[in-house]
Amino acid sequence: MSPRLHMGIVAGGWGVQTAWHATAVATVDERSIVVEKLSESEIETGLEGLSDWSRNGDAIQRTYSFADFLGSIAFVNAVAARAEEVQHHPDILIRYSKVTLTLSTHDCNGLSEKDLVFAADSDRLYSG
Repeated sequence: MSPRLHMGIVAGGWGVQTAWHATAVATVDERSIVVEKLSESEIETGLEGLSDWSRNGDAIQRTYSFADFLGSIAFVNAVAARAEEVQHHPDILIRYSKVTLTLSTHDCNGLSEKDLVFAADSDRLYSG
């Protein structure tokens, strides 16, 4: 639990005063959640549904093509927003009209279900 300060109003014999008090707030630390590394067969099965993704060591990777740089940046912004929502962030390489995403899960030193799900999310964001 982490302490948070809250301001409250205290009414007393001498009038109204403000007072700061600490309360404990339970938070979930994303880093404390155990993420399991996928087996080779789970990775192969997962990649069957992600036809344009390929294995690159302990990561998966896909390059998306766009008409121009602004299309690339619009896609990157959509990917960044989704990454923040799910707290899983790809490596992103931008080369004018091409964007390469590389996914791996550092918490398990390899590929996890989070990578396959985010790859599918990225494919849905792609409108090229």
